[in-house]
Amino acid sequence: MYGKSPARVLPLLLSLQLTALCPTAAVEIYTSGALEAVNGTDVRLKCTFSSFAPVGDALTVTWNFRPRDGGREQFVFYYHMDPFRPMSGRFKDRVVWDGNPERYDVSILLWKLQFDDNGTYTCQVKNPPDVDGVIGTIRLSVVHTVPFSEIYFLAVAIGSACALMIIIVIVVVLFQHFRKKRWADPADKAEGTKSKKKRRNSTKGPRFLFMWKRMRIFEDSISTP
Repeated sequence: MYGKSPARVLPLLLSLQLTALCPTAAVEIYTSGALEAVNGTDVRLKCTFSSFAPVGDALTVTWNFRPRDGGREQFVFYYHMDPFRPMSGRFKDRVVWDGNPERYDVSILLWKLQFDDNGTYTCQVKNPPDVDGVIGTIRLSVVHTVPFSEIYFLAVAIGSACALMIIIVIVVVLFQHFRKKRWADPADKAEGTKSKKKRRNSTKGPRFLFMWKRMRIFEDSISTP
């Protein structure tokens, strides 16, 4: 080392300084960390990332799975310009692409969960020149049913919404009923007044005619010798 010429040592030192000043960028992965889902349902394994380099055709996404009880790592999904689903194995016809690289989303959708899907799912993203970074992990737990607290709050929310709708309907019906009644009462009174006036007018005519005839008879009886 001591026998090297300064002409060879200078480029080496320069390259080391440039490496220190311009460190290699890394892809940062973001996942939910832990996820719980009901057996037989579908679940979205969300994975997003950030990268200093613009997203291009060189982007690759690799999803793998390791069972909770141990065992070898299994292939789940691969993306490079187009999605590539597994052609065999436990995840065949059960996993689909649900991401959008332009929005830094590389999520997948897992169908028809089974209890042996319990385990750790890993999401690895490479966006050259950003190829380093921590691999994202999701610990999936498949359960029989959702916790009681979630069911309780869901039932309370649905019941409250139904009760509110019923109350609104009752208020609207009562409002319309009293509104019609309020408009109907003056009309009924006016109609009754008109009918009374008609009956009075109808009785005045015969009475006047009867009195007039009596007067004529009386006058004729007086004028007759």
